[in-house]
Amino acid sequence: MSLRANSYFNLALCILLWASIPVASKKILAELNNIQMLFFSTVFSALALGALVVGQRKATSLVRYSLRDYARLGGLGFLGAFLYYVLLYGAFARTSAAEGFVLAYTWPILVSLLAVPLLGQKLSALRLIAIAISFCGVAAVVTRGRMLEFQMENLAGNLLALCGALVFALFSVLGRRAAYDLTLAAFVYFCTALVCAGASILIQGQLPLPSLSVWGWILYNGLLVNGVSYLFWFRALEHGDTLVVSNLL
Repeated sequence: MSLRANSYFNLALCILLWASIPVASKKILAELNNIQMLFFSTVFSALALGALVVGQRKATSLVRYSLRDYARLGGLGFLGAFLYYVLLYGAFARTSAAEGFVLAYTWPILVSLLAVPLLGQKLSALRLIAIAISFCGVAAVVTRGRMLEFQMENLAGNLLALCGALVFALFSVLGRRAAYDLTLAAFVYFCTALVCAGASILIQGQLPLPSLSVWGWILYNGLLVNGVSYLFWFRALEHGDTLVVSNLL
């Protein structure tokens, strides 16, 4: 399999997993708030990625990273594995799953734009037109085709979704610039998120236990949608054109 074909294969896996985010989120948010959902999900994400690190015999490589490396990885983890999900789940708790997901999924468009100044990728006129069409498509879905009559009924939720999109776009572009092993990096990202979510839980002072049916969604969300999908995403970016890959999403 060529590098480009491998990139698209990993992208397809991402699409399959991330398409289920609205459903899983709504199921879990019926019993938990966004911080609580993130905490429980991140426990499973960190465990799954930790198992991969051990299984691939990379655990000893963690001690070779400097404090500067961990600061960089921790900063990326705060952006992409903690803050992004706080905003995304907060949006889903306040708006419809469809509307929140469409707004949150403006991040691939933002990746295309941020890749120009941060990665030095060129933005041709054709690609600029494609991005403009993408924005129009998002607007059409959110306004249900009535763009001239647009009114945001869920302003707080919509703003959270848009802020989340910007955060994840920045994380994706900066993450591509970080020359670290993908499995180790993802593990540190979610360990960072677990620490941040745990601290937030302590501040909130409450952590209710969800029902058995919701635990199944948390397990699925933590293991696949959050954790393992990050490996697929950065492998897709590693060997593919950032503009093409992000627009395919």
